[in-house]
Amino acid sequence: MRLKTVLPVLDWGRRYNRQTLTSDLVAAVIVTIMLIPQSLAYALLAGLPPEMGLYASILPLIAYALFGTSTTLAVGPVAVVSLMTAAAVGRVAAEGTADYASAAIVLAMLSGLFLLAMGALRLGFIANFLSHPVIAGFITASGIIIATSQLGGLLGITVGGHAMPELLASLLAHIREINWPTLAIGGLSLALLLWIRLDLGNWLKRLSVPDGAARLIVRAGPVLVIAVTMGLSVWLDLGRNGVALVGDVPQGLPMLSLPGITLELILALALPAAILSLVGFVESVSVAQTLAARRRERIEPDQELIGLGTANIAASLGGGYPVTGGFARSVVNFDAGAATPAAGAFTAIGIALATLLLTPFLAILPKATLAATIVVAVLSLIDFTILKRAWIYSKADFLAVAATLAGTLVLGVETGIALGVGLSIIVFLYRSSRPHAAIVGRVPGTEHFRNIKRHAVETVSGVLSIRVDESLYFANARYLEDLVTGEALRTEGLTDVILMCSAVNAIDMSALESLEAINERLRDMNVRLHLSEVKGPVMDRLATASFLSTLTGSVHLSQHQAISQITASRQGPTGTQKS
Repeated sequence: MRLKTVLPVLDWGRRYNRQTLTSDLVAAVIVTIMLIPQSLAYALLAGLPPEMGLYASILPLIAYALFGTSTTLAVGPVAVVSLMTAAAVGRVAAEGTADYASAAIVLAMLSGLFLLAMGALRLGFIANFLSHPVIAGFITASGIIIATSQLGGLLGITVGGHAMPELLASLLAHIREINWPTLAIGGLSLALLLWIRLDLGNWLKRLSVPDGAARLIVRAGPVLVIAVTMGLSVWLDLGRNGVALVGDVPQGLPMLSLPGITLELILALALPAAILSLVGFVESVSVAQTLAARRRERIEPDQELIGLGTANIAASLGGGYPVTGGFARSVVNFDAGAATPAAGAFTAIGIALATLLLTPFLAILPKATLAATIVVAVLSLIDFTILKRAWIYSKADFLAVAATLAGTLVLGVETGIALGVGLSIIVFLYRSSRPHAAIVGRVPGTEHFRNIKRHAVETVSGVLSIRVDESLYFANARYLEDLVTGEALRTEGLTDVILMCSAVNAIDMSALESLEAINERLRDMNVRLHLSEVKGPVMDRLATASFLSTLTGSVHLSQHQAISQITASRQGPTGTQKS
């Protein structure tokens, strides 16, 4: 394996020039402005000190810049992973304790090692088991849970739990304890953030502000809201009125250190780390591939596993918590013109400077402002239209979406995603265990064969042609036996059965035994079994067994040839030659 395959920086670094430097610096400034409030807010969502969000936005970005393959993916804390971190770590330590923060750091390390192992073994395909409907249902449910969990911060009351029943029960239990100054500052923050997202761009356009400057102002909107509420915090002395403030945030960069890992902690966090890694990888690679397609670039999923793995290990060493590629900030990075992964490294420098210089001012920041930031950020995650689209297109996919959404809301994020994946696999196995098969006939005047239920076709008396539309394996072999036997018994004057195998890409040993059983049953009925349009690799595999030597009929190059030779054999002594 070439070194630049493992270290993509050696490839794009050779072509780095002043123009790409300028593009990356501009993008880094914009993303840094966006990432500062998000990092603080998502750390609080994970139940962690706010500075850990900043720490998770420094070293991981540098690590991904070295090992990642996307030019625009922006790695860091994201809402769904923060929620999953809180759910996982909350089972092993109490929120607000040193053990809780240490467990989050260990979770990042385990996630990174899991991703690295998958990348080294080239197991990126495993993420394909998380179907899009399942992910859509999971993310929508997670967005609802996240938004609900932040109501406590907006109302100034305690709201606990990682699933809707717990959250709603906690909310109702403390609803009479609303702190009105907190509600006022939270409501103001929420209103300003929504206005910035939905309408500020239109205002700036009417004021003839240049598009580039307007986009920068909109992206910087959350920072402006933070500045306004910090000013109100000082002016109105909100802390004395019961408004929760961020409080003292350690100034300076974290010291590099290994997390305190114990066997007991590994066993407790191993499964959550695996689930978190898979979900984070799917979210990240989906964003990366979408943005790469716009620039006609390629993403290497297995190398992305290594890039995200090293990013999570770097987060752990730097005092952060699990990270992945974020959709919103990656789109901003793309729109801002990021040309290489170096934009992420420059963003890390910006976050590091903020950690050094700005943290003393964060003590007066109302937590309600960060809660409002999270609520507005996760609104884009909630998409109920997936339910309607799935219901119209596929009832099985609708079931997977609905089960994942309901399971996540009621049982929590880990159980919900596991339920969705399990249900998707069951649906897949059920579908493949009942392969689509059709009785076919010839379209008049052609050599094409189509389903007799869909087209006006010609059939030959005494010949039953069945097209099998899936590969044959242990799960559907018995179904094929029953199908062929049943159709043979229902067809009067039957002399030949042809299995049209144009869509069969593989036949495993169980399916081979079923073909042998079909051949024997038809022979007992004085009916010959033929195969047509068998693909080369399948034919090679069949040639290693004794099935072809006992086949009562022949193997034909095409369905047209099979019908022609069977018809010809009825008219004279010349038979078909097995091939």
